[in-house]
Formats: sequence, structure tokens, C-alpha cells
Amino acid sequence: MSVLLYMIPLALLLGLCGLAAFIWSLKSGQYEDMEGAARRILLDDDEEPPHNTDQSENKAP
Repeated sequence: MSVLLYMIPLALLLGLCGLAAFIWSLKSGQYEDMEGAARRILLDDDEEPPHNTDQSENKAP
């Protein structure tokens, strides 16, 4: 039973730390642009555009 005297305040302290971190993230703008991050992951700027491999354009007339 004496363990509860330590565990309950510790649990409340950890909960308050988590709540403070969440409020800090809200105020610092972490959740402002939810769509931008989802679309940026689909863009790959490191690669060159694929070359056209259509055989009809490479034939001589």
C-alpha cells in the first residue's frame, strides 16, 4: 500500500508533463498545416523526370 503513495503523484506528474508538451506543441504551430506534410511526402524532387521510352518517336522517317 505504501507504493501507492509514490506511484499516484508520479503518475499525475507524468500526465501533467504530457499535457504541457501537448499545449506547447499547439502553441508553437505543430498542427497548423496537416495537408502540406501529407502532400510533400508524395513529391520526390531528387529524381529527374523519366525519359520518354516510346519506340514510335525514336524511329527514323
